[in-house]
Amino acid sequence: MRVASDIGGTFTDLVAFDEDTGELSLAKVPTTPDDLTRGVLETLDPARIEAARIRAFIHGTTLIINALTERKGARTGLLTTRGFRDVLEIGRANRPDIYNFSFRKPEPFVPRDLRLEVTERMDHKGEALTPLDEDGVRRSVRALLDRGAHAIAICFLHAYRNPAHERRAAEIARAEAPSTPVSASSEITREWREYERTSTAVLNAYVQPLAAAYLSGLESSLTGLGAAGTSLHVMQSSGGITTFPDARAAPIRLVESGPAGSVLGAIALGQLLGEHDIISLDIGGTTAKCAVLQGGEARVTTEYKVEWTPTSPGYPVMIPVVDIAEIGAGGGSIARIDDAGRLEVGPRSAGAVPGPACYGRGGAEPTTTDANLLCGRINPAYFLGGRIPLDVQAARRAIRRIAAPCGVTEPEAARGILRLANAITESLLRRMTLRRGHDPREFALIAFGGGGSMHASALARGLRIRRVVIPVAPAHFSAWGMLMADMRADIVRTAMVRAQPSQTTALAALLREIEHESSARVCRGGIDPARVSTRRFAELRYAGQEHTVKVPLPAGALDGSALEETIERFHALHEQHYTFRLDAAVEIVSLHVAALGAVDRPRAARLERSPPDPEPARKGARAVDFDELGILQSPLYERARLRPGMHVDGPAVVEEPAASTVLFPGDRLTVHEQGSLLIDIDAPAG
Repeated sequence: MRVASDIGGTFTDLVAFDEDTGELSLAKVPTTPDDLTRGVLETLDPARIEAARIRAFIHGTTLIINALTERKGARTGLLTTRGFRDVLEIGRANRPDIYNFSFRKPEPFVPRDLRLEVTERMDHKGEALTPLDEDGVRRSVRALLDRGAHAIAICFLHAYRNPAHERRAAEIARAEAPSTPVSASSEITREWREYERTSTAVLNAYVQPLAAAYLSGLESSLTGLGAAGTSLHVMQSSGGITTFPDARAAPIRLVESGPAGSVLGAIALGQLLGEHDIISLDIGGTTAKCAVLQGGEARVTTEYKVEWTPTSPGYPVMIPVVDIAEIGAGGGSIARIDDAGRLEVGPRSAGAVPGPACYGRGGAEPTTTDANLLCGRINPAYFLGGRIPLDVQAARRAIRRIAAPCGVTEPEAARGILRLANAITESLLRRMTLRRGHDPREFALIAFGGGGSMHASALARGLRIRRVVIPVAPAHFSAWGMLMADMRADIVRTAMVRAQPSQTTALAALLREIEHESSARVCRGGIDPARVSTRRFAELRYAGQEHTVKVPLPAGALDGSALEETIERFHALHEQHYTFRLDAAVEIVSLHVAALGAVDRPRAARLERSPPDPEPARKGARAVDFDELGILQSPLYERARLRPGMHVDGPAVVEEPAASTVLFPGDRLTVHEQGSLLIDIDAPAG
């Protein structure tokens, strides 16, 4: 049995695939912020999981990102090269809002009194200029402990090129403070850029005690129920899985673990449907997340930033992360009237506790879910299959907080909340497509999460997207996507050489070294070496430029002809992204190898086709608010009774226990043989 567990801001999901019977089991419970492990364990019984039968358990968690954004990590100290104590404070000058004169830099995670300098120096070639002062390291470690540090980060200048001093300092620190987690930058990343490497090491150290305690507790609970320790894996931000011990050593690699699973699910579903250019949209309880998957591939970047916004540069994390953008526009996003009298939705969320007002758990502020309920898009008696009856009057009272100041009715206020929530989400989609040179009309939109299927049709209209896909069990899709994940290890090394034939021997040797190291890391997770493959990339730029374009390397040896092909690919991709190419020297800044250990994935069953008439699935009708198209009496359908080949014309609502799919007038839904709902926008009725 393969089991995937995903902790979200509002709900904790579980998907289990029985490899003997082919049966898929689902469970969803409210997230338990006071004890996340409890929420995970509470999903086992509803899904009828016997822990002893678990062959692979894959876990995605918001623990790391929440610890960073809520500042709930450990008091952290930093050891750095003499003269570089204030790298964290200086940061970068390339902030997103250069004309904001009230701008303030984000506060460093390590205060200045916990940033200590050590005598040592490597040059940019990795040659030692000044020996490491080992006694100085010991004194500094003891000073950090005396000042209350519970975790230690180490980042020395040019350790990406030669980590010898940094590794020795880490050995000394671990000997001096055996119960204190120590994070050396070279153990996490071997890319250049001093500020980004320092930030990554610091953030890893900051969350390490919390992550170690959580993962150890979850491991103990699951093995206590009969699961084998070797079966336990964690979803990484890169879109692959790793072992619990590796996750404890570098928990910063889990910063976007849950969303990465949904991207893998979208890729797998796109392959099944023959859709290779995809926009994935996950609208959950707290956020909306978007990724653009061109050619069935996810872009993986090492330029991720925690808390980046259009007005804040955030905190860089130099680890491979699937390129996902998100905004605070989920089902629990709170609507309010600001001091200027304008309506705002999000980013603050009602979360799991107390949740939206309609949950009846003490929430009183209006949310997007409350607005959807008042607009008839959610069945109050069928939420989570009826396990949580929704309180319509509580939602109405909450929405009144918006309606009264604006002088409108509660339904009108609810409509305004949804209109603004859609506008915010549409801006996210535009940022990921149009602003990057992608035409959304050439993509299919795969929408999921508890709210994705309710908002997808309206969003597709705004962007003129031709087709929307609602997967099976959309509210569990991130967890389902984790079942598609291979074991993965990414290694990036800075090379910084001119792309010319004289460099091919050295580049080929470095590439072989990275391939061997990444493959060995995957095999440590129990993968047969015969099932390991690698993907190879180079990051290139024109000489004199600052940033790079990632280019896939040709298969085979990195010789002169392969280098020429790589350079031509770079020119083409640079022109695609930036509309021009230069007749200038090209530099190879870094090499990136992703080693993948293939796992056995569940195969989607193909269902028998039925006649196109959906009447056997119809279960009534109700009035639904379709914004400017008006309030229309709309038929209701039970998704479990919709069979492949059936067609549903909008307006209509398709209900299932954890989601509702809203079809606008002009939409045409067809059930795919695998069970996904294919919605053609503004299709002619048949």
